[in-house]
Amino acid sequence: MQFLRGAEHIIHAGDIGAPEILDELRKVAPVTAVRGNNDRGTWARAVPSTADVKVEEVAIHVLHDIAGLHLQPRFRVVVSGHSHKPIVQERDGVLFVNPGSAGPRRFSLPVALGELKISGASVRARIRELR
Repeated sequence: MQFLRGAEHIIHAGDIGAPEILDELRKVAPVTAVRGNNDRGTWARAVPSTADVKVEEVAIHVLHDIAGLHLQPRFRVVVSGHSHKPIVQERDGVLFVNPGSAGPRRFSLPVALGELKISGASVRARIRELR
């Protein structure tokens, strides 16, 4: 969790694994999280499938599987998970970010997270590999 110290807000794009993960993240900063296809059980039903959050002047849409995206034009950033493949890509003025997986290694993909640097209406994204 040390890599999250100093974060002003944490976004989790699903496949949380257990409610305790969210509890730990909330000790660091406010959390916006969505349910992933691997999140099951009573606790997971309380986690929304999509979420919208505004950080400063930047509107962010969060969903687990990018295939379910329908409303991108009104958002500056779309954060998704599902593939666990870290990527930052800008298309038509929308910044698409898949932070990867900060938990156990998935397939042969790096253990990583995404970082958004927001100042007013300006946003930059990068992927940080953890191991």
